[in-house]
Amino acid sequence: MTDLLDIRDLSVAYGSGAPAVSGVSFSVAPGAVVALLGANGAGKSSIMKAVSGLVPAQGEMKFEGASIGKMPARKRVAQGIVYVPEGREIVGNLTVRENLVLGGYQVAKAERRRRMEMVLDLFPEIAEKVDRSAWRLSGGEQQMLAIGRGLVSGPKLLLLDEPSLGLAPLLVRRVFDRLATIRAESNLAIVLVEQNLAVTMRLCDELHFLRGGRIVGFRTAKELKDPAARQEAVDAYLGAAAA
Repeated sequence: MTDLLDIRDLSVAYGSGAPAVSGVSFSVAPGAVVALLGANGAGKSSIMKAVSGLVPAQGEMKFEGASIGKMPARKRVAQGIVYVPEGREIVGNLTVRENLVLGGYQVAKAERRRRMEMVLDLFPEIAEKVDRSAWRLSGGEQQMLAIGRGLVSGPKLLLLDEPSLGLAPLLVRRVFDRLATIRAESNLAIVLVEQNLAVTMRLCDELHFLRGGRIVGFRTAKELKDPAARQEAVDAYLGAAAA
């Protein structure tokens, strides 16, 4: 089976400083959830922005077998690569409904309406506030809206950058439960950036650990179900605070 996303020797640099990402390689199968874990500054978000076309990068990136390295970001969205950035970045002075419409701006009206209904069924918390300004939502509701806006685009690959950031544990569980539902009901693949291993284990198949812009370890979720193996990974790659 051809990988949905195949990254080989990816490097990202900003200006004349040290590279943010150096020689990173990984792949994502159709319908798989692959996590990138590491501390702040490990290069996780830079990888996501490179895949989505928001920052220039060196190396090879293929999506459904075709090179996307020189493809503009808007065309990557049309191909099915959708990025939900860290910090949500919804449009606060627009309503929930208007934010969802923005997510489907490239989609025919009837299909966009169908996808919006699907999102509102999935996230009843925001369905109840669909005509409310987005800035009035709670942090968890804003994260649901950001994910929902991405889903209205009809992605094949959803790039989720720290969806648990700033959320209370109960809301984190709620958001990840909905993501698990999405995964169970579709063939959507996800690349998930997180710092929290316990949260990530709720959803992912494979985990790549990053430090200093490089991948320094790899584990499958199945391997990490063993408590001793999980603790070994935390100690080796993340530090005790990540447990």
